[in-house]
Amino acid sequence: MRAEFPEFRLGTVLATSFTGTLSERRGHPVERIPTPHRLVDWLAVNGLAVDSCTTAQLELARELRESIHAAATAAAIQDALPASAVQVINDRSTQGRAAAILTPEGHRQWRLSSASSVEDALGVIAADAISIIAGERDGKLALCASPTCQAAFFDTSQSRTRRWCDMNTCGNRQKKARFNANQRKNAGQSGAKPDDDATARYSNTP
Repeated sequence: MRAEFPEFRLGTVLATSFTGTLSERRGHPVERIPTPHRLVDWLAVNGLAVDSCTTAQLELARELRESIHAAATAAAIQDALPASAVQVINDRSTQGRAAAILTPEGHRQWRLSSASSVEDALGVIAADAISIIAGERDGKLALCASPTCQAAFFDTSQSRTRRWCDMNTCGNRQKKARFNANQRKNAGQSGAKPDDDATARYSNTP
């Protein structure tokens, strides 16, 4: 029976979705690509299917992930980009040999040089990161407001005031925490117990 792994936190931006394969970096980190096969799964979901992945390729992927996270975080706070992170991103970008192709439906797909070329897939991710960090895309890099997350994400909202990397996870968790804190505060002031039914109702709200 196949082991259960943490679910992927998928987004619309390839590079920052990739950095999200390690979440809760400031709390209890969750590794979402713990094995080579799990990286294969993530790449397939993101249109970069490969047949296999070695342990060495998984390490390359994690090195790129952490480099993108470091560079994107620096860019979000308008700090100098870490030279070592820039070097890794550039190396992965130049060593990849993926080609963009057009489908009959008018969509872009990536064609890798071989069925097992994880390096090609990493090149696509690195190039995506470069386009974001260099400011070539319409949006801005920001950091998640969750104190246990603080992941870099690409804000494409009209107002550019998005606070959470993902509303369904970090956003709802922080809203629930504030709600529970207010319940406890109000209960303390009145001497009554928190409304457990109200807490349950809020917890089940999407």
